[in-house]
Amino acid sequence: MPIASFHLQRTTTAGALTSMVGMVRQQRLARVVPGLRFARRLGTGRGRAMGLQADLRRWATFAVWDDDDALDAFLAEDVVATRWRERSVESWSVRLRPLAVHGRWAGTDPFTDLDDVAAHRLAQDGGPVAVLTRARVPARHWPAFYRAVPAVEAHLHAQPGLLQAVGVGERPVGLLATFSLWQAASDVDAFAYEGTVHHDVVRATRDGGWFTEELFARFRPYGSTGTWDGIDPLALPVARCPDEGNGS
Repeated sequence: MPIASFHLQRTTTAGALTSMVGMVRQQRLARVVPGLRFARRLGTGRGRAMGLQADLRRWATFAVWDDDDALDAFLAEDVVATRWRERSVESWSVRLRPLAVHGRWAGTDPFTDLDDVAAHRLAQDGGPVAVLTRARVPARHWPAFYRAVPAVEAHLHAQPGLLQAVGVGERPVGLLATFSLWQAASDVDAFAYEGTVHHDVVRATRDGGWFTEELFARFRPYGSTGTWDGIDPLALPVARCPDEGNGS
């Protein structure tokens, strides 16, 4: 079963322009890196903001891999990973095991061979959860969408189970995503289904057809390295993905 990874780098001022150019080039990574199925280089919002404020010195990458070995080889040997290290003043990475995925990204399902039974079993084990949401918003719905962002953002950051969150995207408007970390799946459910603010906005997106494409995914983080705003929000040891066959 595939794994995913999320990488967050804060660059020097001089490295910001290089990172912008790299957004185009690194979309092609999946064609040349062994074991890499899908990759997106993403800009980020400022701080924990989900709106239009961009942080040109902080960049993210979301990737899907065949297995841990493919990710290990990329981090150890690939020139792109080397450049990330050389140009970063702070970096944080996490490995992710998919628990549930719905939707597509640029017409692609990065997790076509997800083992739903194994994923469900892993989800029952408890522990922290990472959530990735991504949407394509057509221009005619930009005003309504961005008017809704502040209330949802305030509701999100008021959640006691939220560990960290960042707004990311392939461009400043229209192709948007969020990545968040939670103490447990129950905390995600409380935010998604029990809060009227988020529920009302989700209903508005459905009724108004705000999204022409969307993807929602939950993951179990099983290893993290580096720091995000000075700390590791997960404080998990570096580890390999648990082997489903031995019960670990």
